[in-house]
Amino acid sequence: MTIMELTPRERSALRAAAHPLRPVVLIGDKGLTEAVLKEIDMSLSAHELIKVRAGSADREARDDMLNSICETLSCAAVHHLGKMLILYRYGAKGTYLKTTPEPVSPAKRKPSEPHTPKKLAAEGKKVEKPTRRTRAERDSDVDLDRPRVFSGDRPARPSTRPSGAKDTAHGIPRRSSLSLRAGARRGAPGLSSRKRPAPKQ
Repeated sequence: MTIMELTPRERSALRAAAHPLRPVVLIGDKGLTEAVLKEIDMSLSAHELIKVRAGSADREARDDMLNSICETLSCAAVHHLGKMLILYRYGAKGTYLKTTPEPVSPAKRKPSEPHTPKKLAAEGKKVEKPTRRTRAERDSDVDLDRPRVFSGDRPARPSTRPSGAKDTAHGIPRRSSLSLRAGARRGAPGLSSRKRPAPKQ
């Protein structure tokens, strides 16, 4: 049988998932027997991710055990730390590694397309953008019988002021700021009638 291959990301995720697990199979002094392989196979079918504790075997013997288990049972070696072997085989449950469907990108609206409201989109309708007309088409659609109104042809707005009060506001004659200043320089009308004191001799 072939050995199951894992990507580094999957291996890292499985290693993190196996952290709280306890070993379910113990390999004794007799080594990897048929009974042990059968027990590992049953545990992989039930749990998918298991820990196996190798007994008194040295490092090289544990590596050989791990390779033979993976070849025989077509599982993947997730991690080998000390006497602990972590094995994984994909099962019907798919508890640990779930096949993720390809992400469906949402339909994006092109800049040239008009925005469709949600109610119309739910009904399956689309807002169609009005087609742009050329200058020749626009000129040909001009109604020649309709009179054109220019700003000079429009009548002046009617004034809200009374007809006789154009130059006065509330009965007060209008004066420009220059005339007020000039009047102040010349002196108020009351000052001109006063007698000025005669110069001393």
